[in-house]
Amino acid sequence: MSLMSSPQQTPAVQVLARTFAVLDVLAQHPGPVSLKTISEQTGLHPSTAHRILNDLACGRLVDRPEAGAYRLGMRLLELGNLVKARLDVRDAAVEPMRALHKLTQQPVNLSMRQGDEIVYIDRAYSERSGMQVVRAIGGRAPLHLTSVGKLFLAHDEAQRVRAYATRSGLIGNTRNSITEVSALERELSTVLALGTARDNEELEVGVKCMAAGIFDDQGVLVAGLSISAPADRLEESWLKHLRATAEEISASLGYRNEAPARPGAKADPLRRRVGK
Repeated sequence: MSLMSSPQQTPAVQVLARTFAVLDVLAQHPGPVSLKTISEQTGLHPSTAHRILNDLACGRLVDRPEAGAYRLGMRLLELGNLVKARLDVRDAAVEPMRALHKLTQQPVNLSMRQGDEIVYIDRAYSERSGMQVVRAIGGRAPLHLTSVGKLFLAHDEAQRVRAYATRSGLIGNTRNSITEVSALERELSTVLALGTARDNEELEVGVKCMAAGIFDDQGVLVAGLSISAPADRLEESWLKHLRATAEEISASLGYRNEAPARPGAKADPLRRRVGK
């Protein structure tokens, strides 16, 4: 199967067309492919094919299992899994999100982690919510300032949380923002214990959020579901519905909460670090 989107489409940049051709050849072979074969099947001069393969290997898009032989790299699998997870989560979440929005009449957000930020990938809302939606689909926000971001940080190991704090500087947006590592660790301990997270006007003044995690069939936290509302309208009764909706989406992804899964396994390390 070709990696090109369509045989009629040709990239405007020649080097990209050649790169796609190389990837296509590698995709057609179950095992390692020699430079000679790649050159012959792409029509590229061996030196040109070799340069492209070297660059792809630098980006882990291609592996060299043996001298002079190449195959598709693991990074393609990693990227493919990310795309698959996003598509699957969004498809599974659409109807449950609409139902939750209908119940609360407030924006319901679906977010995923990308590096040190969360990305809003879908939303169910209406003008009747009475709240301006500031973060559009595709928008980003720092992990420590959002309810969903805190869910992801709570599932990180101690050193990863501290590394994030160092990289981000824990810059605040409002007077309620958490800007100290010790305060963040205490917050994450609470998040892990409760299984839900809050944003208490930490990203935007006048807006509060509550979030619950969405897990895949391996028990991995892949997304977060949150309700945003004006600070004086957020109702605690919504929390049980939020959790139930997140559990419904997780179940549709194959998650079975028969015993403490991977999230629970993270609890002890987090509690130990907070106690230090």
